[in-house]
Amino acid sequence: MRLIVGLGNPEPRYVHTRHNLGFLCVQALAEGHGGRWRKASFAQALTSRIVLDAVECSLILPLTYMNNSGLAVKQAAAKSGVGPKDMLVVYDDMDLDFGDMRLRAAGSAGGHNGVRSVIEHLGSRNFARLRLGVNKPKPGVDPVDHVLSDLTAAELKKLPDLINNALSCVRVWGTEGIEKAMNQFNQRKV
Repeated sequence: MRLIVGLGNPEPRYVHTRHNLGFLCVQALAEGHGGRWRKASFAQALTSRIVLDAVECSLILPLTYMNNSGLAVKQAAAKSGVGPKDMLVVYDDMDLDFGDMRLRAAGSAGGHNGVRSVIEHLGSRNFARLRLGVNKPKPGVDPVDHVLSDLTAAELKKLPDLINNALSCVRVWGTEGIEKAMNQFNQRKV
């Protein structure tokens, strides 16, 4: 069993913001594999189950808002019996250009409050994370305002390619392991 978490905010006004790229990616993963979302009885989250090439995966979208995402992740991990080593968290990252992504086996929160919450609630940094680039804010723009703003028309045009690349990476992570996925997908764009 694998646990795949998309970080974001649950209200409709956040759907196409930079901070919701994790939600959008994991929603697309469920949609592409016949997953159906339901409100979890054991966590403050939406959950779905899919199978990736014979690997059963539990998907979650925390409904706790970004800064408290770890609570729902901890609840879902406890219910499914999945430890940090079998978990992937997908989220936005301002340190990467839009369209770039990086997969890591472990690490710090890197200033991301949702990831910080996951680390605090799990008591571990040893979970995989797929960071999806959203660009740095322009000079004078507050980082919070940047990630909570809607994607631009140019970013929306690139969004399907970003999601498709992320889903390919998630599939390799889930079925062939973190090392193979990092080797295949952590290439810099030229």
